[in-house]
Amino acid sequence: MTLDTDWFSEPLASEGVAFSLRVTSKLHEERTPWQYIEVYETAHWGRLLVIDGCVMLTGRDNFLYHEMMAHPALATHPAPRDVLVIGGGDCGTLREVLRHESVTRAVQVDIDEAVTRAAERFFPELTAGNDDPRVTLRFEDGVAYLRQAPAASFDVVIIDSTDPVGHAAGLFGAPFLSDVRRVLRSPGVLVQQSESPLLHAESVIRPLHGALAEAGFAARATLHFPVPSYPSGWWSATLGLLGLEPEAYRTVTLPELRYYSAAMHQAALTPPAFCGTLFRPDRPAGGGT
Repeated sequence: MTLDTDWFSEPLASEGVAFSLRVTSKLHEERTPWQYIEVYETAHWGRLLVIDGCVMLTGRDNFLYHEMMAHPALATHPAPRDVLVIGGGDCGTLREVLRHESVTRAVQVDIDEAVTRAAERFFPELTAGNDDPRVTLRFEDGVAYLRQAPAASFDVVIIDSTDPVGHAAGLFGAPFLSDVRRVLRSPGVLVQQSESPLLHAESVIRPLHGALAEAGFAARATLHFPVPSYPSGWWSATLGLLGLEPEAYRTVTLPELRYYSAAMHQAALTPPAFCGTLFRPDRPAGGGT
């Protein structure tokens, strides 16, 4: 991260590119045992949350990520009741989960309580559901939590993690995903944020499909959608399904959504030609989405 006069910049040196926002003030900074948290006020993108120099969210475009992390997964399940969110300390994904009336229990497990407390202070629109009686917030290691969680105790598991480095790297491997499979009922849905299709197809998305297959998720699919403030502006989330197929999702109509719809769900499941079968490696070449 560089802060040059009144600009925040996140460079991606390996790709020779940077994303920059004009900032007007720094509102908060804090070093925790796990990471370095910063919050800025920007001139045009609302407030900006940064962790370890990387953009986590902006007030202007976070709805794109949070809606697509939650609603495709919950729409793919026929009747989601119990939902687990691993990570997601800013609580934006949790807020979207709570829009579904069928949900009776939502557990969020994030290792760093400081992220949630910063979100409550600086992004209260994201944390408005934290006092919902359906919600349990746990501040502990998600990997350890899953090892101890009862089998077949959740319908949907959402892995809303940071990039697969440091303490988050374990959330992308087959051992962790096998624990996710164990705690899922059948039918069940896992969704994992899976980085940029343009920049991370071979380093993240393809290995993630392999890890999901090794963990026992025969049906898998990667959805893609825009997030302008993330590297390349193009992001993805990958589904692992038990007893379900990606195309068999319900039409879900919810108030106040700004991006997600059944039409956008279908569009997100449609792979660009250059991705070939990467998004659905269980399908033969030339197969449909």
